[in-house]
Amino acid sequence: MDDLVINDLITIPGTDLEVSFSRSGGPGGQHVNTTDTRVRLHFDLRGTTALYDGVKRRIAEAEANRINKDGQLVITSDTYRSRHRNLEEVRERLVQIVRDNLVPPKKRKATKPSLGAKKRRMETKKKRSDVKSKRGKVRLDD
Repeated sequence: MDDLVINDLITIPGTDLEVSFSRSGGPGGQHVNTTDTRVRLHFDLRGTTALYDGVKRRIAEAEANRINKDGQLVITSDTYRSRHRNLEEVRERLVQIVRDNLVPPKKRKATKPSLGAKKRRMETKKKRSDVKSKRGKVRLDD
């Protein structure tokens, strides 16, 4: 299998990728029943040397439901009637998964609401409370 270029610095060697084909399910008549158009791509995530450990860990967390017991990321496509287009799609999906996980997510900084925000919140709560309190039964004291 051909190498998969992620960006200028990262290329996944073809030896880390394994492709298998099978028949797609669903309607389609004779074409579906006779051709193996479903494509299943196995990427050796655990064993690859093309990615840093941090990137591997982020991919494993983000795609936990696609990783098998052997540490391989499995991507499947049977969208198209063509084996070639399904193969292109699984390769594109793998590229996108790796690109999405190259940069670590930013750490969340804890913030506090400003004094003005607290005052505005309390004013709206007070107004709402007044509106609701005036909804009571009307009493006519004569």
